[in-house]
Amino acid sequence: MVEPHAPIPATFEDFERQALAKGYEQALVRTWAPQQIVQQHRHDFHASALVVAGEMWLTQSGTTRHLVPGDTFELDRSEPHEERYGPDGATYWVARRTSAA
Repeated sequence: MVEPHAPIPATFEDFERQALAKGYEQALVRTWAPQQIVQQHRHDFHASALVVAGEMWLTQSGTTRHLVPGDTFELDRSEPHEERYGPDGATYWVARRTSAA
C-alpha cells in the first residue's frame, strides 16, 4: 500500500519502481470491464494496489469499500474477498508478492 504522506506515483513506471524497491516481485496493470462482478475468491500472493481509473467496490472481512482513482487497497495472501466494478469498469496498478515480507 502507498504509505500515508507518500507521493502517489504519477506513472505506472514510478509505481513499479516503488513496488520493486519494497520487495514486491511483480507489478502490473489490471483493467476490468463495466459492471463486472467477481465472486469471493483468494490469491496465492499479497497484493498492494492503486486505483487509477473508474470505480470499484471491494469487500474484505464483511466490509465493503468504494474505491475511486487515488485510493489504495491491500489484500493479504489467501484473504477471501469480492470485487464489483462500476459502469465504466476500473483500472488499478497492482504489486504482487508471493514470498513472505
